[in-house]
Amino acid sequence: MPSRVSEIPALPSEQAASHYAARLAQETDCADVFEAMRLDAADFVLLDVRGGDAYRRAHVPGAVNLPHREISERTLEAWPHGTLFVVYCAGPHCNGADRAALRLAGLGRPVKVTIGGITGWADEGYAFARGAGPGSVAAAP
Repeated sequence: MPSRVSEIPALPSEQAASHYAARLAQETDCADVFEAMRLDAADFVLLDVRGGDAYRRAHVPGAVNLPHREISERTLEAWPHGTLFVVYCAGPHCNGADRAALRLAGLGRPVKVTIGGITGWADEGYAFARGAGPGSVAAAP
């Protein structure tokens, strides 16, 4: 009798490769965001899509606060249309990043979600910025 792990067979390799490539096209992780920010090589805009109070308490250094409910053509005017947005919210218990990604994609903007959100950032041991400004990884305590 097969285990619960193997009772449903794994996808054929070609289908699995396609599935994971699609996931990576939609997601990134905290370590990759941190490294890009640390090297000043961010070729994306990092959006904290939580409310302003949460952002001011603690946010990923370099992130711009734009709550998901406020994403619109007007609030995105500052960035060229092809700008890649990387969004995060509170963490795996929150769907704010998915809501933001859906809204951005609906506006024709490239977008990826940072898996783990701010909870993942904390789990990795990275420092936070505080206050109303984005701050930077280099300046984070």
